Amino acid sequence: MKYLISIVYFYFIAQIALGQENLGLNSGKVSYVTSQNVYVKFESTESITIGDTLFLNLKGNMIPALIVDNKSSISCVCTPISTTSLNVSDEIFIQKLENENIQGTPLDMEEIDATSKTNQPRYRANSLTGNSDQPINNEETVSPGKTEKNDSKELFKQEISGRISVTSYNTFSESNANNRMRYTLALRGDHLGNTRLSMDSYITFRHTLDEWDEVKNNLNSALKIYSLALTYDFSKTSQIILGRRINPKISSMGAMDGIQFEQKMGNFLFGALVGSRPDYIDYSFNLDLFQYGAYTSHELTTKTKFMQNTLGYIEQRNNAMIDRRFIYFQHNSSLFKNVNLFTSAEISLYENINDQPKNVFDLTNLYTSLRYRFSRKLSVSASYDNRKNVQYYETFKSFIDKLIEEETRQGVRLNANYRLYKNIIWGVNAGWRFQKSERNLSKNLNSYLTFSRIPSLNIQTTLTANFLQTNYLTSKIFGIRVSKEIIPRKLDGNFNFRMVDYRYLNYESVTRQNIAGINLSWNIIKKLALYVDYEGTFD
Repeated sequence: MKYLISIVYFYFIAQIALGQENLGLNSGKVSYVTSQNVYVKFESTESITIGDTLFLNLKGNMIPALIVDNKSSISCVCTPISTTSLNVSDEIFIQKLENENIQGTPLDMEEIDATSKTNQPRYRANSLTGNSDQPINNEETVSPGKTEKNDSKELFKQEISGRISVTSYNTFSESNANNRMRYTLALRGDHLGNTRLSMDSYITFRHTLDEWDEVKNNLNSALKIYSLALTYDFSKTSQIILGRRINPKISSMGAMDGIQFEQKMGNFLFGALVGSRPDYIDYSFNLDLFQYGAYTSHELTTKTKFMQNTLGYIEQRNNAMIDRRFIYFQHNSSLFKNVNLFTSAEISLYENINDQPKNVFDLTNLYTSLRYRFSRKLSVSASYDNRKNVQYYETFKSFIDKLIEEETRQGVRLNANYRLYKNIIWGVNAGWRFQKSERNLSKNLNSYLTFSRIPSLNIQTTLTANFLQTNYLTSKIFGIRVSKEIIPRKLDGNFNFRMVDYRYLNYESVTRQNIAGINLSWNIIKKLALYVDYEGTFD
């Protein structure tokens, strides 16, 4: 018998909102994450329907992150549509604030990195695939007696929010015990003191108890600055950003250290950047990884339609030598009712093989996703992904979850969700990764059946099955998850159990495991929460 993970989460959330207009915003928190689904808890899901898009607020930019596959009265089972990895307690939104933007940008980082505001048209939306998008006038309405100074104060209102969390990850097994600590500071201040200056940060510090020498030898192995930036708004249409942040217009590049500038002219936006990339090994500041570029974006908006296109040119260097030179393209649209299309691509313009530099025009990274909602009962989606593998600087996923994620992210994926009955949803998705050499083939089939509410017990239950076949292994995973609100709006409980069977094709032995987990989340007071998780693996 092997005990794999015993985890205790402790979060303190401090949040202040000044001068913020609430337009019916409804938010929830991630309560559980698996390799295929994300569970989000709300106070109520009355305003949510199956197929809606849920958003992640990346420091002022609303990023489409999840599609609702099923729901109960207080929680939703969702499918991720972004490469941003979600963690327990992350805040998810179903309707956005007036001063925030909708962006269709998957990000290639596990952490939720902070991004600064842009000056794009603003929307209210419950779903990018329906008719609920209502554009909001970008111009401020000025009364006859309002002075220019008062108008500036109305435009630049201070909003401050933050979160401090302390997390302990304790692993016990027959051969080893490991205790890891993680401290997180996420602080955002928009228009500090009602001025044009804003800041945002997302910083973590993690270390293993009794292994402090590793921290002393290299502080950056423990300290991770995912975002730390100042933004100055020259006007409603132009801004400059100094520091580390992800640009949502060219998000797959990841975070950048340096200066970024944006200027909006009508429906067009022009931007430029110069700086460096974070270090590949420990994510520290590295001037040797210099980069610069420019981009332009065009946005078309009506009451029922939305389209945004971005085209950029980027050159990256390593020790003054050209490392990459490429064109970046990104498209996001909902031009037809119930249809959403997202595409991002990189085209390389330069390569240097065996010290022979030459100009090329090769498609090196491509991701495209199309989703169509036939009705309230049925929705389907298809995607193709040949991007490079995501590099994680932090992850606490189990071995089997990492295995499924690595083997199924690339390739073609088809997904369908169908409401069989009022409280019963069936979903299935299939993936196929193929290559000309056939050296890295992968086939995956995943299906789930969710009972959003069992009346007599007032619980939500999901049954899952996953089949994976690659060139070197086959696996079968069957699971069940049961969720119940123990004390309304105070204490939630979840139990999950999985039977795992996988074998490496080069060996005759078969590995069979039973994985059981329990999760409790207790909202002690409004801004203080305690999460306790236990997961045991039994061979």
